[in-house]
Formats: sequence, structure tokens, C-alpha cells
Amino acid sequence: MNHERPRLAAALIAAAVLAACSRTPDTDPRMVSEWMRTLYGAIRVERLSPPVASRLFAYATTALYSGLAAASPDLPTLAGVLNGLPELPQPESEQAYDGTLTAVAAERVVLDSLLREALPTTRAAVARLADSLTSARIAAGVDEVVRARSEALGHQIGNAVVAWSRTDGFDSTRGRQYMAPTGQGLWANDAPANTWAAQNLSGGSEFVALDNPANLLRPGSASDRGLILNRPKRAGLVNLPPVNMTGMSEPYWGQVRPFVLRSWNECPVPAPPSYSTDTGSTLHRDARRVHETQRTLTPEQRTMAFYWADNAGESGTPPGHWIAIASQMVSQRHLSAEEAARLVVMTAVAQADAIIAAWGSKYQYNVIRPRTYIRSVIDSTWEPLISTPPFPVYPSGHATQSAAAATVMTGLIGDAAFDDSTSISIGHAVRRFSSVREAAAEAGLSRVYGGVHFPFGNAAGRTLGECVGTKAMERVRVSHAP
Repeated sequence: MNHERPRLAAALIAAAVLAACSRTPDTDPRMVSEWMRTLYGAIRVERLSPPVASRLFAYATTALYSGLAAASPDLPTLAGVLNGLPELPQPESEQAYDGTLTAVAAERVVLDSLLREALPTTRAAVARLADSLTSARIAAGVDEVVRARSEALGHQIGNAVVAWSRTDGFDSTRGRQYMAPTGQGLWANDAPANTWAAQNLSGGSEFVALDNPANLLRPGSASDRGLILNRPKRAGLVNLPPVNMTGMSEPYWGQVRPFVLRSWNECPVPAPPSYSTDTGSTLHRDARRVHETQRTLTPEQRTMAFYWADNAGESGTPPGHWIAIASQMVSQRHLSAEEAARLVVMTAVAQADAIIAAWGSKYQYNVIRPRTYIRSVIDSTWEPLISTPPFPVYPSGHATQSAAAATVMTGLIGDAAFDDSTSISIGHAVRRFSSVREAAAEAGLSRVYGGVHFPFGNAAGRTLGECVGTKAMERVRVSHAP
């Protein structure tokens, strides 16, 4: 009997070792980060506007999260939680599924739909990432039966998310003519064309300003990246329209279905100050502040203005910046794959709703930009530090979506110092913040330093964003204790 016990123990240990060796590893959280990096690059190369970028992120992260949730008991479904999202396909009971493969398949289906008008290089980048993540799971030991079953479920989930995306009213906003109201104190796009972007691109055309030598393509200075970013996009794109810096950006975006809010104006903003040239009025006071602030900018304030500019057509836009911050938190905060998926989808849907809310108010009030007011009332030669965006000023979109993102990120993972390396590819050094709330406040204030927002618009946007973020946290029950 005493001889049998060591044999039994050895057999149990051997069985445990064999089981451990045959079990595939958990989903690598870097899978989430890699998808977010690829999406940031796609938005930059495709020159999307902030609203269109926010929509892409929201649907893509919903697919990624839902694919992972189908194989993970730790992630509750978003069906019936996000507006209009029906029940999603579920795994068969007692069958093994690989969460990574389910998530990758769902993501691939959604991106194939949303990026169907994208450059071949953009679509190839998505395909390469999906194929590499799939190959890694096969190498990790996922057998063919589990792979086929997981991918089939992922495809079903992806198709359900695509069908849902086609009911949000986005299509009805395409191609609609908009006549901006005219009159004293109302917004007009009057910024000089050669300040829009380094490539001076607008919509489906390419324009090189002869008075701006920085735009000339000199022999030996061409690159693959430059040729991609500096290409004309064909006219008539529906799903991925290029930002039109000389026109107006998404005047009907407030009519797109929100993800969490009951309506675009559920979180109301106060009416903006009335137009006035009286030196004691709120508008004149704030305009003077913008004018004087830019004249006395410190090097640090200039750095802030350029760091958070996130110009459409040159970057991943402000929504992309905050998704990049969320994806960096995966490694900095040592998040699991489930925590990472939860963080990016919450950040994405909060930002998407923040932009719907902000754009609804922007085109409701059509408030004049600082450049127009200051040049007509205070200083006829004044120019802002950074390019004025092609839409009305109130409330600040930067402040709104940054506050919304910071609110949900703080609720999910707490508030701690972090390093942001989002913009190193466009020449900015890594920037350290004591908290995401500090970063959000700086993002909003940067627009005042840049000369494109009044302080009252920054304050209203911040309050609006915090309201949207709070609604998202209350209604989407995917949170966990930090």
C-alpha cells in the first residue's frame, strides 16, 4: 500500500503536467492593443473626420468585445445595453471556443464592411493582422475543430454587428446638402486654405499652394508614406468620406443614433453667450482672452496646443488619440484581455456619443469661431496658432470627447499617472500626465491656447463630456473594481 501512494502521486502529477501543456494559453491582451494601433493608422491614412472616426472605433470595439465575450464568462453581453443592439449569436453549450479567434473573426467582418472603401493598403493591414493573430493561436495549440467553430461564431457575431450598424441613420446623412445660416455672430469657414494641412488636401482633390514652399515635393523627398497621405481620394465615398477642410464637417451628425444616450441632447448644454461687440460682454471678454493668451504663450502652452491638435487628415483624430491612450494602458496597467476589451469599448462608445452630442449643439447654435470674431472686432491681422476646424465652435469637441473618455477610463481602471506616446510618429515627445483627468483638462485647454476655442466653449464641453461619460458608466454594466 505504501508503494502504491508514490505511484499514484506521480501519475496525478504527470496528468496535471500533460493537461497544462495541452491547454491553450489565455488571450493575450496585446491582441486588443494591436487592433487599436491598426485602426489609428487607418483613420490617419484615410483622412477621416472626428465623427466618422468615432463611429468606426465604436463599432469595431463592440465587435472585438462581443467576440471575446462569447467565449468568456467574465464579460457580460452588450446586447440590449447599447441602443438597438439585438441578441448576438451565442456559443453552443459544452463546446470549446477560443476567445481570440472568435474576437478576430468578428472584428475582421466588421472592418471589412466599414473599411470597404478604404485604400488597398489599409485593407491589407487589417488582413495581415487578422492572419498573424490567427496563426499565433494555431501555433499555441488551438486545434482545427476549435478554430473552425470559433471562427464561425465570430463571423456570425460580426455580421450581426454590421447589420446593427446599418440602422443608426448614418446612411441618411450622406450626400445631404446643408446651407449654413448666415448673419452676425454665426459661424463661417473663413480660414485660409494653405493653413489646413501640410499637404493642403481637401475632400477628393489635391491642392499645392504656391506661396507655401513646405508643400513642394522636392527631388529625393518622396516616400511611400508621403505618397499615401498625399493622394487625392475619389469623390463620392460614402462610408469613408475624407475630411473636407474647406467646407463643413458632418452638419447632420446629431441625427446619428447614439450608443448609450437616449438622444443627442440628453445631456444639455447652456445656450452660448449672445453675439456682442460690447467690451463688457462674455463673447468679447473671451475673445480678448484668446487674443492675449496667444500673444503671451509660454513654450509649454505652445507644446500643449500642438500636442493635442490631432488634426483630421494628419493624425488619428482626437477620438483616435484617446483610444491610443486606452490601448497603452493595457501594458502600463497590466490589464487582462477581458479588461482591455472592456476599456476600449467603453472609451469608444462614450466618445462616439460625446461627439454626437457636441455636433448636435454645434449645428444647433452655429457659433462664430475666434478667428472670425477677433479679426472683425479686435485685430484684423490676427491668426490662430493652429488650423481652425471646419465646423461651428460651441461646445468644444475636444473638451467634450476628452472628458467623456477620461470619465469612463477613471471609472474602469482608476486614475493614476501614465505616459502617452500616441503622437511620436508625428514628431511629439512622450508626454507624462498625473491622471487621465489631467490629460482631458489639458486637451480642452489646448484649444484655447491654439486660438480655435473660446473659454466658455471649453467649459461647456467639459461638463457635457462628463455627463456623457457618467451616463455610459451607469448604463453599460461592464465595470469592475480597479
